[in-house]
Amino acid sequence: MPARFEYEFDTPVYKGSTSFETGLFIGGDFVDGSDLGTIECHPTGKYLATGKVFTSVSEGTAKDVDIAVQVAQKAYETSWGLNVPGLERANILWKLAQLMEANAQELAALESLDNGKTFGWASGTDYYAGWADKVTGQTLETDERMLAYTRHEPIGVVGQIIPFMMFVWKIAPALATGNTVVLKPSEFTPLSALRMCALINEAGVPPGVVNVVPGYGDTVGAAISAHPKIEKVAFTGSTLVGRKIMEAAAKSNLKKITLELGGKSPNVIFDDADLDQAVKWATHGLFWNHGQACCAGSRIFVQAGIYDAFLAKFTEKAREIRIGDPFSANVDQGPQISQIQYDRIMGYIESGRRDGAKVHLGGGRVGGEGFFVEPTIFVDAKPEMKIVQEEIFGPVGVVVKFENEEDVIRQANDTFYGLAAAVFSKDISRAITVAHKLKAGTVWVNCYNTFHPAVPFGGFKQSGIGRELGQYALDNYTNVKAVQVNIGTRL
Repeated sequence: MPARFEYEFDTPVYKGSTSFETGLFIGGDFVDGSDLGTIECHPTGKYLATGKVFTSVSEGTAKDVDIAVQVAQKAYETSWGLNVPGLERANILWKLAQLMEANAQELAALESLDNGKTFGWASGTDYYAGWADKVTGQTLETDERMLAYTRHEPIGVVGQIIPFMMFVWKIAPALATGNTVVLKPSEFTPLSALRMCALINEAGVPPGVVNVVPGYGDTVGAAISAHPKIEKVAFTGSTLVGRKIMEAAAKSNLKKITLELGGKSPNVIFDDADLDQAVKWATHGLFWNHGQACCAGSRIFVQAGIYDAFLAKFTEKAREIRIGDPFSANVDQGPQISQIQYDRIMGYIESGRRDGAKVHLGGGRVGGEGFFVEPTIFVDAKPEMKIVQEEIFGPVGVVVKFENEEDVIRQANDTFYGLAAAVFSKDISRAITVAHKLKAGTVWVNCYNTFHPAVPFGGFKQSGIGRELGQYALDNYTNVKAVQVNIGTRL
């Protein structure tokens, strides 16, 4: 029988308890993995580096993925898919959204415990509930003898491979359009996904419609990517892994893919920007979630006229970031998610030093325990340096001086990524002109890291394929069928 996770939160920001099973979630039940393996979970905060284990979850295998796919296929054919009208799917998603709202504090606490995100930042299903009965095709006029129309039909069983925070982004549009799901959460952050499974049952989602198989990327992730009965796979993560998923999808059954991958996003700040606002948003853009965001504004381009003033204020703001246990009151930045990620970040910082960039602020570890990295700002970096070209996924950024609009557009687009960007200027004509010239899927103007479920998110170039969120996300989860009807004419 799968183990149960029971935990009593007694922190300055949240007091409450949680209790749920930690098995694989297949067919509406929690079950052990076929090999009876487990994945250890480590707490965040100051204890993260000690190796302390506070619980474990069942580990899935390729065999478990195959079982989950069979269950999901049966659910698609009998209790979901085209058998369930959009309005009925909408009502179920509304119930799930309400349950999530009722349990928001607990879910946020689990996210903070699992991945170190500060509690205040850990808090769209309702959005996609509204779409479930509005996925419609078109009636096309050809001639008087024919009736032609299109249908947007669900794809079938879809696979989803996610990091932390992405559970709802992935399952909501898939369910709204009638698909069934086999999902792998990150092996570092499986708890909130498993807690969501109990809410899924409570909301009345039929058994087998959503299946969650915790496991490692090279086993469960690879099995989802290559499974011949999975017709579509969605992934959020690194560009390197995205390439492997794309290859596996092509080699198996040419399944559809949605990839939301890495970024090295430019934040362009002109002389006429509101300096205080630019500093505030640049801080949020770079250091939000301790830099563990694919869209982090880690390349900050500042026009020469305000470069010194911006750097002074930005440095002051970064010094004010409060680092510590994410459950402590008034903490802004928790630990990095793992030893692996901590070492990777510190390796990039050392690379920047070695290549000749100057550490203007930070560059070290905070405290003796836990994977806490100082907010780090590099200056005097050259375009070819790794810290300028490669995604670090941590609280590390470079501030670069530029002279004019042409210069900064060239520098900003000098990357194989294209996920996000930002422009700060009081001249809205210039801001919009530059926004249109930046090669990125999202461009924020006079803000950063603002999201809304109605606004699509995804990348250009090697930052991905397809879009999350908004009506655009629905397109990733339907097949378009054209129907042409002879309404009476004989040959």
